[in-house]
Amino acid sequence: MEETNREAVATAVQRVAGMIQRSDQLDKVEQYRRREARKKGSVEARLKAAIQSQLDGVRTGLTQLHNALCDVKDIQNSLADVSKDWRQSINTIENLKDVKDAVVQHSQLASAVENLKNIFSVPEIVKETRDLIERGELLKAHRRLMDLECSRDDLMYEQYRMDSKNSHDMNLIRAYFDHVQGLSDELAKQLWLVVQRALVTVRRDPTLLVSAVRVIEREEKIDRRMLDRKRQTGFIPPGRPKAWKNRMNQVLEGTVSARIESTQSETRDSDKMWLVRLLEITRKYVLDDLVVVKNLVVQCFPAHYDTFRMFFGLYRQALSARVQELAAEDLEANEIVSLLTWVLNTYQSTEMMGHPDLQPECDVKQLEPLLPQDVVDRLLSEYMKTFTSNITGWLRKALETDKKDWHRDTEPEADQDGYYQTTLPAIVFQMFEQNLQVAAQISEEFKEEVLKLCLKQMTSFLMRYREEVVAYKEEHLKERQLPQCYVQYMIAIINNCQTFKESINSLKRKYSQSTEPTPNDAAIEKTLNEVAKEGCQFLLDEVFLDLENHLNDLLTRKWLTGCHAVDTICVTVEDYFNDFAKIKKPYNQEMTAEAHRRVVVEYLKAVVQKRITFKNADERKDGAERMIKEAEQFNFLFKKLSSDEDTDWLCGSITAIAEVFKLTDPSLLFLEVSTLVSKYPDIREEHIVALLAVRGDASRDMRQTIVETLNQNKPSFSTHSSPVFRDITVPTIATMTAMAVPKLLK
Repeated sequence: MEETNREAVATAVQRVAGMIQRSDQLDKVEQYRRREARKKGSVEARLKAAIQSQLDGVRTGLTQLHNALCDVKDIQNSLADVSKDWRQSINTIENLKDVKDAVVQHSQLASAVENLKNIFSVPEIVKETRDLIERGELLKAHRRLMDLECSRDDLMYEQYRMDSKNSHDMNLIRAYFDHVQGLSDELAKQLWLVVQRALVTVRRDPTLLVSAVRVIEREEKIDRRMLDRKRQTGFIPPGRPKAWKNRMNQVLEGTVSARIESTQSETRDSDKMWLVRLLEITRKYVLDDLVVVKNLVVQCFPAHYDTFRMFFGLYRQALSARVQELAAEDLEANEIVSLLTWVLNTYQSTEMMGHPDLQPECDVKQLEPLLPQDVVDRLLSEYMKTFTSNITGWLRKALETDKKDWHRDTEPEADQDGYYQTTLPAIVFQMFEQNLQVAAQISEEFKEEVLKLCLKQMTSFLMRYREEVVAYKEEHLKERQLPQCYVQYMIAIINNCQTFKESINSLKRKYSQSTEPTPNDAAIEKTLNEVAKEGCQFLLDEVFLDLENHLNDLLTRKWLTGCHAVDTICVTVEDYFNDFAKIKKPYNQEMTAEAHRRVVVEYLKAVVQKRITFKNADERKDGAERMIKEAEQFNFLFKKLSSDEDTDWLCGSITAIAEVFKLTDPSLLFLEVSTLVSKYPDIREEHIVALLAVRGDASRDMRQTIVETLNQNKPSFSTHSSPVFRDITVPTIATMTAMAVPKLLK
């Protein structure tokens, strides 16, 4: 206590010292004292209030404990009185056993008296009830049956209460009411017949269906009451619970299943379209039945049955079982498509479950799939295998048919623009489109897969197509007179390549949501370009085979003296290109350019092969002027064949060489050759040597000087995209000898 007082004094001194630190604060000492006095008074008041509250609580607790003690003593006394009274009443209870037995016997007798009328008239009631059942008066029949069952059950219950182990009396009651169970079975049979024909009955006599449902509802209530009594007493009458509602659901389930199974009237052997007919009949039956359920049957059942959902579930279950059975069969490709289209699309469409007459009770968004996904995947896989095999065979057959057309004696058909074509692209893409349309009926994803497969098969097909085109050309070269329309059909083959490209792009735009290129696109494009390019090359080979003799006459003595080789060449090329005009763009343009290049190259080859050596200036002048004239002929011809092509570049090479030959002053020869090299930088040293050799007046030293000077100043590249001299080789002495020997032998 003293320690606490000291701490309080020390704290007070410290606090006062904190308040009075300056001399001017001494004037406020009285003010500080009054403020501290108020704080002290406030703290003391709170302490007194808290202590008073604690004391009041303690006082209240003591009072409650005292009252509880008194209550416990009163209860103890009451329990002692009850125990004393119970001991005194044991003998009295034993003396009342006879009264209890009399009460039980009185209850049994009262029940017997109550059912006495029914007991004596059981045979008569049984007969009346059977007659009512036969006449279809289900409610009246059930009322009589309930009376009989009630009498039997009450008697058996009283017997059970009196002596549950007395099986003799129980069997006696059961035997007397033996016909009751038979009546119940007969009534049930009649009810199930009505339920089985519910969709027909509800249209003709809906009251009969209502009566059947009411009987079932009554039996459900009795079942519940009997089960409650069993839980209380352990007794349940024979035949209970009947569970007729469950039995009704089973009957409905069997009826719906039989209804779905009855839709098949055809087999594959009798009708190839058996599955389509089966699915269409099933669709119609299900839709018609559910519309009847929604509009009529629902009104005959209590609301808590949720009748439409119940029937909908039964039909969905039966449909699922049926389509799974169909899926397990060995279906053909078209049958797989029909089944999957029906399951994945028709089932949810407005033609069936999404029909307006079924709304809003049937929500297609909540429909569960009829087939598990693994079954759908298996069917799709089987279809793709069959489709792959079929499309390979179809493409092979289409190609064989087209090959036969190549050997016909009549020209191929022309399209509306006059371009030759065969039926192959139309047949192939009609086949693709038909299968893509079928695939689109199943799903978008499956359609994309079928499109990928078509493009993949197209890649392999075009490789075979290319091989057959090459074989067609090789066969023609063995006997150039056959086939008679070789050129026309080769043109059609080239045009087919463009048609294939356009058709593929059309298919992708129409049936693919993706704009990304597929792995097969590049291969297809490459193969088609190669087939078209090779076809153009084969046609040009045909042209130059006819021109071979005339090309051999160029730059020879015969040519110098006035042969008409170039005239014949131009007429022949123009004649061929009248047919080639029926080649589609861009192939006709490319072919014209290639023909122009080959004609010029063959002409230049004739120059560098040194078939002629000019003997004097007059021959050089005549030869040069003839070359210039013939270059103009070529230029005119190919401008006519291709109006938008620059032909001056190629034909200009002939003119440039002619200028070298035409030059009369040998000292200026270097400048003229330099001009030639600057225009055509791909010209090589051996070409220049050959040109100077043909000129005939250039010495070896002059040729060497010109070549060495040009090699030092030769341009490194050409600004033109089509080199002229690159593919021209100058024959060696051995080659020239080999070329000359056959001529000498002739």
